Amino acid sequence: MRAIVVRKSGGPEVLEMVEVPLPPAGTGQIRIRVAAAAVNPVDIATRSGLLIESGLMPAREVTGIGWDVAGTVDEAGPGVTHFAPGDQVIGLRDRLDVPLGTYAEYVTLDATAVAPAPAGISAAEAATIPLNGLTALQALDALDLGPGATLLVTGAAGAVGGFAVELAARRGIRVAASAGAADEPFVRAAGAHWFVPRGDDLADRVRELVPGGVDAVLDAAVLGTAVQGALRNRGSFASVVAGGAPVPLRGSTVTEVWVAADPAGLAHLSSLAAQGQLTLRVADTLPLEQAVLAHTRLSRGGIRGRLVLTP
Repeated sequence: MRAIVVRKSGGPEVLEMVEVPLPPAGTGQIRIRVAAAAVNPVDIATRSGLLIESGLMPAREVTGIGWDVAGTVDEAGPGVTHFAPGDQVIGLRDRLDVPLGTYAEYVTLDATAVAPAPAGISAAEAATIPLNGLTALQALDALDLGPGATLLVTGAAGAVGGFAVELAARRGIRVAASAGAADEPFVRAAGAHWFVPRGDDLADRVRELVPGGVDAVLDAAVLGTAVQGALRNRGSFASVVAGGAPVPLRGSTVTEVWVAADPAGLAHLSSLAAQGQLTLRVADTLPLEQAVLAHTRLSRGGIRGRLVLTP
């Protein structure tokens, strides 16, 4: 089968299309024929060698790329009873110790990393759910806010931030959403109670809206200490990127959210998407062989929604 890999760290040009053996479905695993794989910033970190340098991923001769997948079950391994060939699924390749990613024609995942795909949704749209949707969901769970609580979401027009605004609003949380001025219509439609244009005085402007500071911050933009002033004393702060968490000043609780594959969480997100209650944004679809172009475009920034590769 064809797969995109890197043999040495570097820019988009180091991405290679190679032929590799078809991965078998082992015990408790399923093999998925990939229909779509979303392109995420963590893929750039993998390609550039940042994950190896930080000790998060072992160095190897060939490294696969890609976390998100939407596709069709091709083979169910021993012990798998709730998926069968032909099922439409979404999944998250969250293990960094396996050699291949989802930029491929087939990928093998643990059945516990997979859920039914949302009915009536294209594969490209479905592929945008797993990594960013689960990150937002697990960050909100870590913050543990009840209805009426106040939450600042930074990067609210991004993939994680956009999901976070929608999911928080569904829980009755009052969200202050920070993004660029042009993104105000999107974040308000997502359910934001307040819109706060990003800028150097973000914390002060949040406190003008919520005297004393918000109950929690979900920092999808990785602003860290720069936005910690928006948080009330003894509030909760969730960072979604390794190394982006600030020191827990003023009695705050600070959590680094390390996304984990979760079938129940994936199934919940899939159900919301099928009901039209989760906004799925595809910036563009490109064939697998144009992975270099996809990484080049993502590196330039300014994209709303996800670029998606289709084998």
